[in-house]
Amino acid sequence: MLPASSTIVVYTAPLVKAPMTSKINEASGLDLACVRPLALAAFAAFALSGCASWSDKSAATSAVEVPTQWSTTVSSDKGPVAASSLAQWWQRFNDPVLSALVTQALQANTSIRSAQATLQQARALRDVKTAGMLPGVGASGSAGRSKSGDNDASNSFRVGLDASWEPDIFGGKRSTLNASEADAQAAQTTLADVQVSIAAEVALAYIQLRGQQAQLLIAQSNFTSQSETLQITDWRAQAGLITSLEVEQARAATEQTRAQVPALQASIAKTRHSLAVLTGQPPDSLQTLISSPTPVPQAAPDLALSIPAQTLRQRPDVRTAEHRISAALARVSAADAARYPSFSIGGKLTLGASTLALLTSASSLTSSLVGNMLSIPLFDGGAARAQVLAQEAALEQARVNYQAVVLTALKDVEDALVALQGDRTRRVHLQNAATAADNAALMAQQRFSSGLIDFQTVLQTQRTLLSAQDSVANNQADISLGHVRLYKALGGGWN
Repeated sequence: MLPASSTIVVYTAPLVKAPMTSKINEASGLDLACVRPLALAAFAAFALSGCASWSDKSAATSAVEVPTQWSTTVSSDKGPVAASSLAQWWQRFNDPVLSALVTQALQANTSIRSAQATLQQARALRDVKTAGMLPGVGASGSAGRSKSGDNDASNSFRVGLDASWEPDIFGGKRSTLNASEADAQAAQTTLADVQVSIAAEVALAYIQLRGQQAQLLIAQSNFTSQSETLQITDWRAQAGLITSLEVEQARAATEQTRAQVPALQASIAKTRHSLAVLTGQPPDSLQTLISSPTPVPQAAPDLALSIPAQTLRQRPDVRTAEHRISAALARVSAADAARYPSFSIGGKLTLGASTLALLTSASSLTSSLVGNMLSIPLFDGGAARAQVLAQEAALEQARVNYQAVVLTALKDVEDALVALQGDRTRRVHLQNAATAADNAALMAQQRFSSGLIDFQTVLQTQRTLLSAQDSVANNQADISLGHVRLYKALGGGWN
C-alpha cells in the first residue's frame, strides 16, 4: 500500500563552478588553493597569491510534496499510460479531420512560429557567450606615403595580427554561458508549452464545433416536430375543437425553437473561424472541410487513465520553471565573480617595411605578448554586492515560481479528472431522461391529436424533450472536452 503522499524532488540545479556570496560559499565548497603567483604587478600578485579551485556541488533543490496517486481516478482495464504515449493524444479520437487540423496548427500557427523564432534567438545568444570564452584574433593592414620638408617621400607598409584573451579565472564567463544555456533550454520547453496549448485549443474548438452542429440538428428536428404540432393545432382550431389561444401558444413555441437555428449557425461560423486562425489560415478557409455535420468525436475507453503524479515531469511549463532556476543560479554566480579582478592577455604580430617586397624579410617582423590586469575592484559603494543580492532575489523568485507551477499542474490534473468523472456519471442519467422525454412527447402528440389531453401538456413535453436532447449533446461534447483538458494538464502534445 502506497502512502497518501511523499516528498519527491523534481528539480536539481546543474553544477556551477564559480564563487558565490556568503550564502552560496557555504554550500559550494570554495577552496582557495595555493598556486604559482602570477607575474603581474606587485599588488596583483598580492591580491591573487593563489588561483581558485572549486569543488562541484549540487545547488539546493526545490522539493515539492507530490502525491503518489491522484485523489480521483477514471477506471480503465489497461493500466497506466506511459508519458511518452501522450505525444499525439488527438489520434485516439479516431477523427481524421481533427488529426489533420492539429497537425496543420503545429506547423503553421503564428504563436508556435513566434516561439520557434524565440528559441533560435536564445540559441544564437548562447553561441555568442560560447564564442566569448575563446581568444579573439583580428587582422589589420595599412599603407602610407609621407614627405617631410625637402626630404624625399617615403612609403610605409604594415600588416599585423592581433590576439587577445581574457582568462575566466573566477568562472564569471562560464556562469554567464551556463545562464544562456539555461535560457535556451527554457525557450525550447516554452515552445513545447505553446505546442501543448495550441493542440488542445484546436481540439477544444473542433469538439465544440461538432457539439454545436449536433445542437443545430436537434433544434431543426424539434422545429420540424413543433411545426407539425402547430399544423394540427390550427386544424383543430378551425374545426372548433380548441381556441385560438392554443394556436398562438403553439406558434410561440415553434418560433422560439426556430430562433435558435440562426444563433447556432452564427456560433458554428465563429468557431470555424477560430479553428482556421489556429491553423494559420484565413477565417473562412475551413468552410468546405467541416461544413458537413459529423458526430462529436469520442475518446477511446482507455484514454483517461489513472496516471501517477510523477508524469508531471512531462509538462513543459514545469521544465521551463526548472531551467529558469538554473539560469538564475548561474547569474548569481556571475554577479559574484564580477567582484573579483579580471585579466586579459594580448599578443601582436606585425610586419612593417618601406616596400612590399621587404614585408617578407625577417627584419620586418615584430611581436609582443602582454599580460594586463584590466581592473581590480577596490571600492564601488557596494554596487557589486547589491548586484549579487539582486540576483539572489531573482533566484528566490524562480524557486517560488517553480513551486507555484508544480502546484498549479497538480490542480489542473485533479480538476480535469473530477470534471471527467462527473460528466461520465451524468451521461447515463441524461440519456435515460432524453429517452423518457422522447417517449412522452410522442405520446402527448398522439393523445392531443385524439383530443384526450390539452395543449399545455404537449408544450411541456416538447420543451422537456428539447432540453433533454440538448443536455445529452452538451454532455457528449463535455466528455470529449474533458479528455482534451486532461491530456493538456498532463503535458501531452509534444515530443
